Amino acid sequence: MIGVGSIGGAGGIDRVMQLRAQILEKNQALARASAAPTPAAEAKGPSSFADTLDTALKSVNEGQDAASKLSESYERGETVDIAKVMLARQQASVGFEATLQVRNKLLSAYKDIMSMPV
Repeated sequence: MIGVGSIGGAGGIDRVMQLRAQILEKNQALARASAAPTPAAEAKGPSSFADTLDTALKSVNEGQDAASKLSESYERGETVDIAKVMLARQQASVGFEATLQVRNKLLSAYKDIMSMPV
């Protein structure tokens, strides 16, 4: 009989925390990269908020599509590593949650602006 500790024990939590740390490091690196524009970006001109948001949403959608395809391949019995499937699903989930938080902040800002007296 398999114990509960062997399925989701400290090793699994450590792995999730490592993935979270990696995601946070990548986000910080992206923030630093966007703070210092490259010469190519300056020549191209500033992108609008709508373009940036559109790109981010497309990226999240692509991540979810990739996770779905990997899951379907695994369910059909194709040779797909379960760790790769789970990682893709977690990345898609984190991307979706981040997008949801951004949406909530945007709605909150919109409500604050709309409630300001003129």
